[in-house]
Amino acid sequence: MDAPVHVQVEGLTLGYGERVVLRDIHFAIRRSEVYVVMGGSGCGKSTLLRSMIGLLTPLAGRIAYSGRDYFAAGDDEQRAIRRHWGVLFQGSALFSAMTLAENVALPLQMYTRLGERAIRDVVEYKLALVGLAGFGDYLPAELSGGMQKRAGLARALALDPDILFFDEPSAGLDPLSARRLDELILRIRDTLGSTIVIVTHELASIFAIADRCLFLDAAARSMLDEGPPSALRDHSPHAQVRTFLNHGIPLRSLQQSHATLIPAMPEAPESNP
Repeated sequence: MDAPVHVQVEGLTLGYGERVVLRDIHFAIRRSEVYVVMGGSGCGKSTLLRSMIGLLTPLAGRIAYSGRDYFAAGDDEQRAIRRHWGVLFQGSALFSAMTLAENVALPLQMYTRLGERAIRDVVEYKLALVGLAGFGDYLPAELSGGMQKRAGLARALALDPDILFFDEPSAGLDPLSARRLDELILRIRDTLGSTIVIVTHELASIFAIADRCLFLDAAARSMLDEGPPSALRDHSPHAQVRTFLNHGIPLRSLQQSHATLIPAMPEAPESNP
């Protein structure tokens, strides 16, 4: 890929107290790439994601965004870097007492100076972007699991992030809802140019949407391999990686699917955050 490096991880060691979970992690993610962090249970996927979104300070090493070392930056610069992130947690993390529109509006109210009407326009656009036009007045409990995930994604998109982080986005979804979410992730990447970082062990999603993957291993407490999923499945020198990826049947790329499961992208409103 010729795109510039967007995220650079060098010599990263992570742990809690004296317990090291991961050591010597290094990889680079290019702009607009879909990058998947995978591995078995207990391998450190969630720990790595927590550090990448600024919630866990490394024991060693660095994480840089567009060349800026996040953990070496001051509070103001860290806040400026985070301003360009969107995060979709495993449980969607919607506020249950707030409508979808109120949930999506919250980041705009916190981080921008947009007026009420402009915020309303952006919220309507973001909900339409994920196929939830007309659902702004619904509470999260009134939606299916798949719709809640999409609502969480709309909120993550509220500030037009350069990078989107997903924590097990397909967890708890039926196969059709999971496929819809995969297609939506690809369409957002292609339409908005966002860099996508996903933690998952769902093989169908990995083969459908990942440009490259990082494989973490619990026994080694480190990374074993990195590359396109089909290449890792067929040619990785590590038996653990080949075995993990050969447990699933690769699906045809969603870009080549004849079924369109998510409505076409709406045009953006004139007011931007």
